Amino acid sequence: MNDAKIIRIVLADDHALVLEGLRALLNAEPDLRVVATATDGERLIEAIHRFKPDVVAMDIQMPYMDGLTCLRLIRTENLPVRILVISAFGDAQSMRAALDGGADGFALKTDPPEMTLAAIRQIAAGRMVFPDVVRRWMTHPSADDPNALSEREEEVLALVAEGKSNPQIGATLNLSENTIKFHLRNLFAKLGVTNRTEAAAKYHRRS
Repeated sequence: MNDAKIIRIVLADDHALVLEGLRALLNAEPDLRVVATATDGERLIEAIHRFKPDVVAMDIQMPYMDGLTCLRLIRTENLPVRILVISAFGDAQSMRAALDGGADGFALKTDPPEMTLAAIRQIAAGRMVFPDVVRRWMTHPSADDPNALSEREEEVLALVAEGKSNPQIGATLNLSENTIKFHLRNLFAKLGVTNRTEAAAKYHRRS
């Protein structure tokens, strides 16, 4: 296979068994290549700078620098890498933290191997990969008011109302453009609008 089609990956997990299992799984695929592994957040950042991977598959809980801190640092530095969080915890808080931190996807360690492989390929192709439950609580965060915007959606809407583009919003909030598009789809649905102009108008009417 042509090297241009190979997805280069850095893995980060503080459990050696998980790390080696993932490495073996990915390297068995002709289009995937693990170029480095890391057992803590500091080594992960070093590996990203050194190897410039296409995708990082990382755990949230790691020593020295946890996964969420790594996420924020990667986005703050505007490192051109897509990030899949692979966690043992599928609770809403972990998934929300990963999304708000700028992850491009979230997978569970208990998922079948095929789902993890598919998630990496989809993220490398520019798509977001989050479990359906994320879309449910993003769309209906409050039982009292199903149309209430989340704190992050309010931030995105305010920047839309200022006339900022998706890349500009992403740069301001240290989030990927895909994540901004995800938030926009949800807030458009909640506001009952179809475009940025209508969303901005609603924002200004509320202010």
